Amino acid sequence: MKIDKDQILELLRGQGKHDEADQAGQELPDQVDTDDDEHRGLLGRFGVDPGNLPGGLGTLL
Repeated sequence: MKIDKDQILELLRGQGKHDEADQAGQELPDQVDTDDDEHRGLLGRFGVDPGNLPGGLGTLL
């Protein structure tokens, strides 16, 4: 599934993880593909579980 980077940044900021959101904004591609191992690894670094991203948004680890 492809998710817009801005949605992930909003998710992080909504959880008060502003530093992670800033870092993710610099490192994530504009479209994050949750089926791509590299992208999944990046999401994991920022505390986002790509396995729990229903409808483009998910939960934090």
